[in-house]
Amino acid sequence: MTDLPDTDYTQRFIFDDSDTRGELVSLERSYAEVLAKHAYPEPVKQLLGELMAAASLLVGALKFDGLLILQARSDGPVPLLMIECSSEREIRGLARYEADQIAPDATLADLMPNGVLALTVDPTQGQRYQGIVDLDGETLSECFTNYFVMSQQVGTRFWLYADGRRARGLLLQQLPADRLKDEEERAASWQHVTALASTLTADELLSLDNETVLHRLYHEEQVRLFDVQKLRFRCSCSRERSANALVSLGQEDAQALVIEHGGHIEIDCQFCNQRYLFDAADISQLFAGAGVETPSDTRH
Repeated sequence: MTDLPDTDYTQRFIFDDSDTRGELVSLERSYAEVLAKHAYPEPVKQLLGELMAAASLLVGALKFDGLLILQARSDGPVPLLMIECSSEREIRGLARYEADQIAPDATLADLMPNGVLALTVDPTQGQRYQGIVDLDGETLSECFTNYFVMSQQVGTRFWLYADGRRARGLLLQQLPADRLKDEEERAASWQHVTALASTLTADELLSLDNETVLHRLYHEEQVRLFDVQKLRFRCSCSRERSANALVSLGQEDAQALVIEHGGHIEIDCQFCNQRYLFDAADISQLFAGAGVETPSDTRH
């Protein structure tokens, strides 16, 4: 895979004459990996791509070591969207959905009525943090913008688009006052850069490279574009993690499950569809402290 062209990355930029930073994200291969795991309807593919783009942008903006988890839940035909992105820039995602209730032109409000968005930062060291906001925008872009207005109180705007093949996103965020000390001048500068970004169409962002996007928007501004930061799809599931889940049940309950399920337990990863099988010999080996690295001969 290292010989393939880079299709998955974020790229930061700053304005030299104002206190504003930005970031662009492009996802193709990792987006395709997520979509390949399930037969998602088109509107669900779009939402998943937009949420993946948001997670990729946030990992860079929040600057932490650990795991970022985005969960959108609702009472509608899409009860769950979930994206995980690590500080190592490894991403995975899934959706639960009722296909027969989803129209081809369904909107966010149609798919996720009474929805809430939870943003969880689970650092390698330190305290876990979670923020929750209602999904009350017309788009996911509006919902994330609203989240930052309410919880972070930092000027932040998102533009998120996906079409089932490529997911793209643009983030603009105010920095602490440095170049522009006057509040009115600072507010006018922020309004200017966000108004220009709002002229960008979905087709433009999905089809153009970052340099062209920034030139179209800000050819009269001094913009510095930094090196790309790569992302990739990777699922963190493993046979060992599945075994730990069985250990948490206790030996008696785990052995009962084996009998109940006809001689073996199947643990499926919903993110990547990997299947881990455990039979009675595996369970005995596991609780004897012999580990899980070598499957028994009874499993295919």
